[in-house]
Amino acid sequence: MSEWPPWWEWELEFTPHLLKRMIDRQFSEADLRRMLDDATGFRKNHEEGRFAVQTSHDARPWEVIVEPLENEQIVLVITAYPVD
Repeated sequence: MSEWPPWWEWELEFTPHLLKRMIDRQFSEADLRRMLDDATGFRKNHEEGRFAVQTSHDARPWEVIVEPLENEQIVLVITAYPVD
């Protein structure tokens, strides 16, 4: 990806849903931050205002769903999952 949006540099905030998925899917906050640092692209998600970020973890493709919150200038991380 050549052009990242301005919100890409904003601080992250994690949802309770994400924190549960981190346990279920066995990844840490450090893993998640590394996945976002190594992201290769993004696309609009089916949910309005959200984006699916393409990345990898443990040599597998993953997606991280994020929602930039303009008023707060934060990126809310909704969930992350391996892509089959």
